[in-house]
Amino acid sequence: MAQARIVWDDSFTGYDFGVGHPMNPIRLDLTARLCRSFGLFDDEAEIIAPDTPDDALLTRVHTPEYIDAVRRASKDPDHADARFGLGTEDDPAFRGIHDISARIAEGSRAVAEGVWRGEVGHGVNFTGGLHHAMPGAASGFCIYNDAGVAIDWLLEQGVERIAYVDVDAHHGDGVERMFWNDPRVLTFSIHETGTVLFPGTGFPGDLGGPDAQGSAINLALPPGVGDAGWLRAFHAVAPAVLRAFRPQVLVTQHGADSHFRDPLAHLSVSVDAQRIVAETLHDLSHELCDGRWVALGGGGYEVVQVVPRTWTHLTAIAMHRPIPVETEVPAGWLDDVAERLGEEPPPVMGDGTSERGRIWWRSWEVGYDPENPVDRAVMRTRESVFPHHGLDLWFD
Repeated sequence: MAQARIVWDDSFTGYDFGVGHPMNPIRLDLTARLCRSFGLFDDEAEIIAPDTPDDALLTRVHTPEYIDAVRRASKDPDHADARFGLGTEDDPAFRGIHDISARIAEGSRAVAEGVWRGEVGHGVNFTGGLHHAMPGAASGFCIYNDAGVAIDWLLEQGVERIAYVDVDAHHGDGVERMFWNDPRVLTFSIHETGTVLFPGTGFPGDLGGPDAQGSAINLALPPGVGDAGWLRAFHAVAPAVLRAFRPQVLVTQHGADSHFRDPLAHLSVSVDAQRIVAETLHDLSHELCDGRWVALGGGGYEVVQVVPRTWTHLTAIAMHRPIPVETEVPAGWLDDVAERLGEEPPPVMGDGTSERGRIWWRSWEVGYDPENPVDRAVMRTRESVFPHHGLDLWFD
């Protein structure tokens, strides 16, 4: 059995909104090349390149009218229908947009299948994590919601409890919307507050529909939060609610745009801290789900300095070959980046913010500081959510 099923083929760089768009597909190419440089695509990995699925897969979470609109835009980008969010500044249409977006969605479904059926240990689709796509519209650089497709497929197989954890700087609004009133799906999103950042949603009082109160969990952080605050906030909420929910499968989205170099958000997190959260989620998958873990990509717009390292760490963790942050980036990858992009890439796999991969942060058990804006954000979420899961506001 392969340790991980990983979605990759060079054709996935075809998810390309054009020159100047923040969602530059070179971030995918550089990630795959860095993974290869570390030997992560060897015989212990199952690398898959999914075909375009039938519309029946997509209509489980998207409306037929929207899929038809994407198909029309795919053939004639100049006449994309803005009523469906297509042909906009965020989501420009391009020829072939349906096929490549549908293949990404099929990739996440396929890795979910491998994980659920025990064919592989873990699943990784760093081309996915397109969490803003809505049932009837494109949004936030996202056409089809691959996370939603994977979760829906798992529910169809009879999975009773699925946890979706989203650590992108932007609220995971599309996935939350799709499962808003489904108590079988827990959605957790830690993000920069929607008062200052797209999509303007994801507040602590947003708890899920009438049949699923407490199933939507939103931790909205103030701008500027760095490693210690981000890690404190995440660990003050996510592990407790996941343990209370007892998921059978863990689906996680690892947008890298929480990084301090990212041009579209205002958090100040390092690659080192992003790696710690990926390790925590991996460990929780083994503790709670017998290792059934589907890890997806997401946002991230510093395409050389950040995204390739963050998602290579994610892939390495899924392969059970974690890469220490002090490890030198392979010379061949550095030379390739310098030659092709004329940019000096990072020399090591971390940002120097941790010591042997460890960062100090205050655990919630040491006490609540009402003067600290991160603590206030955490407390608002705990007050809103913890009673629904039988958790103690102060000690869990």
